[in-house]
Amino acid sequence: MTNRRSATAILGAAALLTVTGAAATNGAVANDAKATTSAEPAYELLIDDGHVIDPKNGTDEVMDVAVEDGKIAAVSEQIDPAEAAQTVDASGMYVTPGLIDMHAHMFTGPNDAYAAGKLAVAPDGFTFRSGVTTAVDAGSPGWRNIDRYRAQVIDRSKTRILSFLNIVGHGMAGANYEQNLNDMRVKPTARAARENSDVIVGIKTAHFEGPEWAPVERSVKAGDIAGVPVMVDFGANLPERPIDELLTKKLRPGDVYAHMYSGLRGELTPDGKVNPGMIEGRERGVKFEVGDGGGSFAWDVAVPAMEQGFEPDIISTDLHIESMNSGMKDLSNVMSKLLTLGMPLPDVIEASTWEPAQTIGRTELGNLSEGAPADVAVFSLDEGEFGYVDSFGLRLDGDEKLTAQLTLREGEVAWDLNGIAAQEWTPDHD
Repeated sequence: MTNRRSATAILGAAALLTVTGAAATNGAVANDAKATTSAEPAYELLIDDGHVIDPKNGTDEVMDVAVEDGKIAAVSEQIDPAEAAQTVDASGMYVTPGLIDMHAHMFTGPNDAYAAGKLAVAPDGFTFRSGVTTAVDAGSPGWRNIDRYRAQVIDRSKTRILSFLNIVGHGMAGANYEQNLNDMRVKPTARAARENSDVIVGIKTAHFEGPEWAPVERSVKAGDIAGVPVMVDFGANLPERPIDELLTKKLRPGDVYAHMYSGLRGELTPDGKVNPGMIEGRERGVKFEVGDGGGSFAWDVAVPAMEQGFEPDIISTDLHIESMNSGMKDLSNVMSKLLTLGMPLPDVIEASTWEPAQTIGRTELGNLSEGAPADVAVFSLDEGEFGYVDSFGLRLDGDEKLTAQLTLREGEVAWDLNGIAAQEWTPDHD
C-alpha cells in the first residue's frame, strides 16, 4: 500500500478518521481536479487520502474521490478539501467501488423456501455493513412471481436489487416446484426477463435432481432470447449429466457456474486435481463464482484449487438465513477468506466489483469512473488472528480481515461503522 503524504501504514479498524467542514480545513492544497471560484463547495463529499482500488480504471494508489449529486465527480491525486462541503479522512484505508454481491436470496415472505419464503433475508440489514451496494438475487423469483418480488422487495429496498430469473415459473419455491419440468418454460421466462430488463440480469437453474438436461438447455434458450447470461447451481451430481459436459458443451461464454468450491459435483478429481472440465470451461469463457452459502464452500476444495491457480472470477455469498450466521457471514468475510488463500487484494476487489458488473451487463456499476453512481466502500484491512470457517465447520486461520468502515449508496451514507462521516459531538455543537 502506498501513501503519498505519509509513511506506509495500515491503520486497522481503529484508524483515526475525521470529518471536517470546508471552513475548518487548514492550508490550501492545489486542486488539479476541478477549479472553482464559487463560494459554494464544488462537491458534496470528499473521500480524502484513501488508497483507491478501481480495477476498471487501473487505479491502485492513494487518491482523493469527490462526490456530487450522487455521482463520482472526480478522482485525482489531490483535491482541495476546501472544494467540498464535507471531507472524510480515509488515510490508511482502502477505497473501492461499492461491492456487487452476485448471489443472494432476498425474496422474503411467508412461504417455506426462497420464493416469498422464510429462507430469504431482507437485503438492507446485510448488505451495506459489508460494503455491498448492489445485491443480485440468484433466482429466487420466476416469471409467475417477479411482479410480487418487485413490489415486495426491489421497490422497498435501499440496496440496489437485481435478479436472475428462475427457469421455474414459481421460482425457488421448494423441492416440489424445482423438480417440475412442466413449469420450466422458455417463452414465459424470456418474456418476463425482457419485460423486466431493468432488474433482470440473467436466468437461473438450480437444485434439479433428475438426469435430464432440460433445465440447463431451457435456461440457455431463455437466455439466448432475452440476451442475458445463465447461472447454474448444478443440483445433484449424476453420471447422466456430468460437470465436464455442462462446462464444455452446454454453457455459453459468459454463463456462470455457481458454488465452484462446493465439492458436491466433482469440481476436483479423485486425485485432488481441478476437474479438466473446469479448466476447459474457463478457457471457453464460462465464469466461476464462489457462492459460499451454508453448504457450498469446502476448504478441501478451495485450498487445492487455489494452489493450482484456479481462482474465482466472482466472489459472492449465497446469502440466506442458513448462511448468514454460519461460516459465510457476509461478503467482506468471504473476501477475507480468499485473501487468506493468497488471492491478491486487487484481484479480490475486482472479483467483487468490476467482474460481476461485466458478467451481469451493468458496466455502469462496480467502478469509480467520473459520472458513475457514487456507490463507494471504504475498508480497513485489519491485521491479527482471524478464524475462517467453511461450510463443514472446519477453520482456517488468517492474519488479515477486511472490515467495511463506510458505505455510500449513490453518495448517501448507508453504513458508517465508526461514525467517520458524522459530525463530532462537542458541547457547543450546532
